[in-house]
Amino acid sequence: QPDTPRVTLASLAATGTGGGRRLRRWRTGIEPRLTVVALAALLLSRPSRAEEAVDAQRIVEQVNAVEEGQQVTRKLAMTLVDRRGRERHKETVIFRKDFADDTRTVVFYTAPANVRDTAFLIWDYADPDQDDDQWLYLPAMRKVRRISAADRGDYFLGTDFTYDDIKLDGKLEPKDYDFTLIGEQSPGEHHHYRLAGVPKSDAIARELGYSRIEVLVDADNSMIVEVKFWDLKGSELKTLEVADIVRVDGIWTRRQLHITNHQTGHQTRFEFSDVDYRTPVDDNLFTRQALERGYR
Repeated sequence: QPDTPRVTLASLAATGTGGGRRLRRWRTGIEPRLTVVALAALLLSRPSRAEEAVDAQRIVEQVNAVEEGQQVTRKLAMTLVDRRGRERHKETVIFRKDFADDTRTVVFYTAPANVRDTAFLIWDYADPDQDDDQWLYLPAMRKVRRISAADRGDYFLGTDFTYDDIKLDGKLEPKDYDFTLIGEQSPGEHHHYRLAGVPKSDAIARELGYSRIEVLVDADNSMIVEVKFWDLKGSELKTLEVADIVRVDGIWTRRQLHITNHQTGHQTRFEFSDVDYRTPVDDNLFTRQALERGYR
C-alpha cells in the first residue's frame, strides 16, 4: 500500500535473543506498542534453535527410515587407486537380512586369489544401548577376529572406508553424532539438505576418527548423496560421493560410491551389481562358522 510506512529493523532489542543489540528507534511515527507487536511477530516467525534441532532430527529419521527390504544379495566390485593412479581390483558378494528388529550383514571376498575367502560379519542391533558385533576372518591366519568399538575407525581392508562406514551402509548414527541443519540447496531439479554432525564426546570422536562430518541429503528420496569428513585435528580428510541411485524392486538403491582421501591421494570406488531383494537368504550365512567355511 502506498500509504503504509516502511519499517526497517536494524537490530534486535536486548531481550536475550538479539545478542545484546539494541533496537533502533522507529522513524515512522508508529505507536510503541505496535513496535513491540511487530518485534514479537518477527521473533515468533523465526525458527528457534530447538526447532532447527527438530528439523535435523526429522531428516536423520527419514534417512534411516528409507526402505531397505527384508533381505538383499548383491555383488560389489572394488577399485582401489593410489596417488600415482595405480589400480587394484577386488570382488565380493554381500548378503544382508533382518532378524526381528536387528540386521545382519556378511561380506565374502571372491577375487583376486590373495584375498579370496576373506570375510566380514556385522550384527547390527536395534537397541541403542547394545554395541554392535563385528567379526573379520582372514584365511591366512585361519582365525576369526572380533572388531571392537575402539577399532571401528580403522580402515577396512585397504579401502578408504572405515569399519564403521561399512556398517552404516548409507545410514546415520544419532547415538554417535549431534546433527544440525546448516543449509539447503537446489542444484538442478533436486533439493538437498546439508547436515553437520559432531561426535557426542571426545571418546566417540577418537573411536570414529572424525571430528566432524557434513552430509548432503536428497530431499526427494532421503538418500545421502555426499559426505565430507574432517580428521581429529579439524583438517579436511575425505569426501564420499554417491551416484547412480535407482529403484530396484521398488527400493532406492546406491550403485556407485566414490571416496577420496584428500590427505593421502588414495581413492576407493564401489560398484554394486546384481542387486536382488527378493530371493530368500539363508540364515546360516550370518555366523562365525560361515566366515570360516567361506562362500561357495
